[in-house]
Amino acid sequence: MSLLENHVVLITGAGSGLGLGIARYCKAQGAVVIVTDISSEKIQQLASEFSDHDLALICDVTKIADLEYCQQQILQKYGRLDAVIGAQGIFDGNVAIKNMSAAHLDQLFDELFQVNVKGYLLTAYIFAEVLKANKGAMVFTTSTAAYAADGGGAVYTATKGAIRSLIQQLAFEFAPEIRVNGVAPAAIGNSQLKGPKALNLDHQKQSDIPKDAFLNLFQSISLLQELPDAEDYGALYAFLASKQNKVMTGQTIVADQGLLNRAVLTH
Repeated sequence: MSLLENHVVLITGAGSGLGLGIARYCKAQGAVVIVTDISSEKIQQLASEFSDHDLALICDVTKIADLEYCQQQILQKYGRLDAVIGAQGIFDGNVAIKNMSAAHLDQLFDELFQVNVKGYLLTAYIFAEVLKANKGAMVFTTSTAAYAADGGGAVYTATKGAIRSLIQQLAFEFAPEIRVNGVAPAAIGNSQLKGPKALNLDHQKQSDIPKDAFLNLFQSISLLQELPDAEDYGALYAFLASKQNKVMTGQTIVADQGLLNRAVLTH
């Protein structure tokens, strides 16, 4: 039996990068998947990749109306939902606050907290009743930046710390009907995580960093030397989303390739 056989799973931010990798893994594990993204172009591509049993929807997770529409479409087609996996996010370019103006910092805070935190909170609110009816699960994405400095700038780090805390609070509020957990990835090969409009970095992605330079940096600080891609994280999300997880809620799995295991390099 596949891990997600007979599961209906929603993945937000699934248009590319981590979200798409998770969606592909969940599909391979037997799930019917609902993939959403804010980009209509990406949704068209997703619709052609996944089957007629699946669903691809345009959705801005910061908009209640969009989330409610997704809920209606899901219930209309499937009548139930087993899990919600949140994978959307915006990076801050690892820009130090001293290197930006007060106006840029103000705009950056609003932009990142809207998507990275409010998007998860609204998603949890809109889908809670549907998941409760089926004793489902929520799995949200934080980051190793929530555990140690220099995984991003101050604003990105703050959003990821907020998500980590939100996971714990939602697990408390939704228990025992819904299991709420998180995954904190570190490096992701070919990451499509975009920069913020506030700093004019919205046309740049982490994958724009030259591959050799990114790999050399990764290998210099990580104990495991093989750079994971998005689908390599899929098993963690799939287990937490599955009915087979009967032991975890309010927890975040730190998937850091050993990055946080040592604080000081010896060489």
